[in-house]
Amino acid sequence: MVQDRPVRVERRLTAILAADVAGYSRLMHHDEEGTHVKLSALMMDAVHPAIAEHGGRIVKNTGDGFLAEFPSAVEAVRTAMEFQTRIKELTAGEAEDSRVAFRVGINIGDVIVEPHDIFGDGVNIAARLESIAEPGGICISSAAYDHVRGKVAVEFTDLGEQSLKNIDRPVRAYAVADRTEKGAEAVRAGLAASSRPRLSIVVLPFANLSGDPEQDYFVDGVTESLTTDLSRINGAFVIAHSTAFTFKDKAVDVTKLGRELNVRYVLEGSMQRGGNRLRVNVQLIDAEIGNHLWAERFDKPVADLFDMQDEIVSRLANSLNAELAAAEARRAERAADPDAMDLVFQGRAWWNRGWTAEYIARARGFFERAMALDPENIEAMVGLASVEEAEGAALLTDDASARFAAAEAISTKVLSLAPRCAEAHLALGVALMFTKRVVQGVAEFEHVLTLDRNSALAHSFIGYAKYLLGCGAEIEAHINEALRLSPLDTHVHRWIAWVGVAKVALNADTEAVAWLRRGIEANPNYSLAHFHLAAVLARLGEIGEAQAAVQAGLALNPMFTIRRFRASNAWSDNPAYLAGRERQCEGMRKAGVPEG
Repeated sequence: MVQDRPVRVERRLTAILAADVAGYSRLMHHDEEGTHVKLSALMMDAVHPAIAEHGGRIVKNTGDGFLAEFPSAVEAVRTAMEFQTRIKELTAGEAEDSRVAFRVGINIGDVIVEPHDIFGDGVNIAARLESIAEPGGICISSAAYDHVRGKVAVEFTDLGEQSLKNIDRPVRAYAVADRTEKGAEAVRAGLAASSRPRLSIVVLPFANLSGDPEQDYFVDGVTESLTTDLSRINGAFVIAHSTAFTFKDKAVDVTKLGRELNVRYVLEGSMQRGGNRLRVNVQLIDAEIGNHLWAERFDKPVADLFDMQDEIVSRLANSLNAELAAAEARRAERAADPDAMDLVFQGRAWWNRGWTAEYIARARGFFERAMALDPENIEAMVGLASVEEAEGAALLTDDASARFAAAEAISTKVLSLAPRCAEAHLALGVALMFTKRVVQGVAEFEHVLTLDRNSALAHSFIGYAKYLLGCGAEIEAHINEALRLSPLDTHVHRWIAWVGVAKVALNADTEAVAWLRRGIEANPNYSLAHFHLAAVLARLGEIGEAQAAVQAGLALNPMFTIRRFRASNAWSDNPAYLAGRERQCEGMRKAGVPEG
């Protein structure tokens, strides 16, 4: 039997030039036809002639740019210099916010060749280098630089090792030096800042202010443990403790350090032990501009030192997770052409504000836009699953079961791609818990704790699950553990309110009022807390206050009714849970909640 010969794949070593228009989406949004006309004219008048003159060919157009290849890196760089100079001349009189400017990346690589495209890591690196180039600028790899050095009449700025998206190794990059008054140093700083990994941070060794050298081991231990725990934050890039430790007891210029280590954030702090108390001060700093973003003080009695160390580390890690995400969301809001992760951070910021119909809709929009750009973006999928669950759990829809089914499908897909994703296991556990599979949900939450021992959310959901299983007396311990781990968490208001609801099932109405009011004080945007408070106040005879609580709840969720509450809140068949739910329905009716 004659076997078919394997298909021969054509490969060649080539110089790759990737270019796109900076801020293309913004330009098209403001003037679609005008931008298209300008781009077409610049391609004909500047780009095509330069490519033809230097023996290149356009492999494909990408809508907002193009991919070209050349027989040599020298010709690729000369082409880019020629058309960039010509484009600047042609657009010199235009307003900056409407000017078309290309970013260019150049690399040399061994690529797979097809008639109308080329493929391979060499192409991907060129595209990533283009993404960190300044508008009107050119960024090349060290592979290309080795070929063009001394052969083209241009100076280059060494940008150092760059961590490029979806490229598993750092790439040394060089930028064509800025010939304007900004100077090469400004180019270096701007490019280096724009290419720093998101959620990138170094934890500097904490200062020991106790005056007792014997406490150094404890201070260093906290720093090292915090570094380890922060590295578990999804998407975080954390400088190793062994590197950070070289800065111990040294005065540090934060912005310079950020450039040297290629990070966006620096965490620094101090510890002081006096008598039986321990004080820890920490602050988060934006390493690009030196601004302080967040500060916190922990002042606690000294118990077992290692337990104290674990508590400090877990609280800092949980707090920083939220603070770093919020800082990245603020950056993303300023991005002219946001990518998928920019959109994810903005979605998280809206989701963290509270579970109102408006905030959830805003969050959903950002997560869906992120998935449109990157359909298998893990963070976007987990975010969308969380949105689906929030709509169902907060009773913002009459079809809560469909929301939980969607969340289960999304989280299951995420786990097929990333089996150790703690956030996906958490989302799956929530979907199971709210669809009468509470025990399976608890198993998922417990698995989360094996992946992330500091997951305050996992502890809180285990507590709520105990309430659904008719063990309302056990919820308080689990919620207190979540609060110990993350006392400033964006979810605190819900955890506290859940204890209040569980107290209703235990016929402890006075305690329920205290917990529910405390939850509302933490964040008044959780509509269910207002309705639950109204029900308990009405049962206690405080009708006026109960009616005011109803109005506050309806202002957040005007579609809420007792019918929806009873139908959508069917999350458990446990008799104790069902009895507590009926007591709440009775109180809501007295308080004036619409029957529906």
